[in-house]
Amino acid sequence: MSNGPAGHVGSSAVRPNCETSRSTPIRTFLRTADGVSVDSVYDPASVVYDSSPPPSRDLVFVMAHGFTGDVDRPHVRRVVAALAGYGPVVSFSFRGHGRSGGRTTVGDREVLDLDAAVAWARGFGHSRVVTVGFSMGGSVVLRHAALHGGVDAVVSVSSPARWYYRGTAPMRRLHWMVTRPEGRLVGRYGFRTRIHHRDWDPVPLSPVEAVPRIAPTPLLVVHGDSDGYFPVDHPQTLAAAAGGAAELWLEPGMGHAEHAADDRLLARIGDWAVARAG
Repeated sequence: MSNGPAGHVGSSAVRPNCETSRSTPIRTFLRTADGVSVDSVYDPASVVYDSSPPPSRDLVFVMAHGFTGDVDRPHVRRVVAALAGYGPVVSFSFRGHGRSGGRTTVGDREVLDLDAAVAWARGFGHSRVVTVGFSMGGSVVLRHAALHGGVDAVVSVSSPARWYYRGTAPMRRLHWMVTRPEGRLVGRYGFRTRIHHRDWDPVPLSPVEAVPRIAPTPLLVVHGDSDGYFPVDHPQTLAAAAGGAAELWLEPGMGHAEHAADDRLLARIGDWAVARAG
């Protein structure tokens, strides 16, 4: 695949044609601004037969998964299916995950992956783009909105507020996987996740530093009060950094990220996006 701008589609792939009423999915590889190939899927809006609102044809979701996820994981596909009741959905595998190229930088360069997916989503003719991210993806949608903009609403679920957090056992295990050679082998062969061996240099803008730059774009922060990775001071810190410009949903009994987001919560997120992304 030849180099091209963010969101560039390889010559062998089906290209968007400004149709917002497609009935079949499209799968292709996008090229990021720094030349990484990103496995991406466009799912059209699903047909709704119950009393819920019909899907929006001018709104498209771009879904950013968590660390060790990818576009083919069942929990990612479940989120895509739920959001497709409210509009088409672009999902993708972050660099180093699944069939995408490169190696993950655990939230730093991943903003370029999301930016390519947002540009591709716009190419289908949708006038409104809502980014929805989970865990690592939740931090990426915050940083993307602050650094790149170009979206109409942002939903961050189970995101950390700050880097290098090791206050829970799951996060200590994650840091071992990222920082140790043997941990990176576990990531590669156990989770289909290829992790970059280099430390951040420089340290990227943190989620809590990004949040004040997002307004006036609508921002929703969602977090479970039973999250085993990041306690509730993380979403509270993010909401406080927004200075009243963000909505905070603390969900009783909810755990972490996609696995813990049930269909009822995803429906509420869809309703919020349709109402606020206008």
